[in-house]
Amino acid sequence: MAVEQSERIFVLPGDRVDPSLIPSHPKRPLRLGPGLRHIPPNELVPTVAGQLVADYRKNSIWVEYNGGRYIPAVGDLVIGTVHHSATDYFYVMLSGYTSNAVLPQLAFEMATKKTRPNLNPGALVYARVCLANRHMDPELECVSPSTGKADGLGPLNNGMLFDISLGMARRLLMRKSVEEGKIVILEELGSAGLAFETAVGRNGKIWVNSENIKTVLVVGRAVKETDEKNLGVEQQKKLVRKLVKEI
Repeated sequence: MAVEQSERIFVLPGDRVDPSLIPSHPKRPLRLGPGLRHIPPNELVPTVAGQLVADYRKNSIWVEYNGGRYIPAVGDLVIGTVHHSATDYFYVMLSGYTSNAVLPQLAFEMATKKTRPNLNPGALVYARVCLANRHMDPELECVSPSTGKADGLGPLNNGMLFDISLGMARRLLMRKSVEEGKIVILEELGSAGLAFETAVGRNGKIWVNSENIKTVLVVGRAVKETDEKNLGVEQQKKLVRKLVKEI
């Protein structure tokens, strides 16, 4: 899980990151997330302003920040829009500022040339980035390479897609989004009796689906308002009470 220091550490571009804040693991290499650059031999320098966060279990460290453009990284869960397809690939848009990602048509659970999904332009997919470097278009997959299962990935049918900040997406994707990300809005909406499902993309997207279109709109509005106004935990609970009364 992501572990924050007892006191939140905020950094500015060019700051020196104290070595005591950097995770170390006897077997795993250090993984640098967004907002940090390695200067050999062992110095880390922030490239953006934000909060320094470390995940000691994964031996990784990154800077939480809002704004900027999404840069694909291996392992990211993303929501993409199919732009077009070719013989063996779908070409998927992740944002308006990056080149299309490549999604092999057989990178789905149980997919064969006869059973592969037929995704038209505009279709949404929940996928994982499996290849990303600055010299090639990113590659996606909708299946776990270790289990062969979808594990929740694949086409997203129905529902609505909402844009959120990159920082909000990262907070929602934390293993413990309530404790670590201070995001209770979805949990509170569910406790209030709303039935819905969501998928969050690290590329600043959240997909919301429900049998009730009003519920979809309320959930989307609640998440966006929490994001745009940077609402605290108590403010999120107050917002839920207000929105539920309006339904």
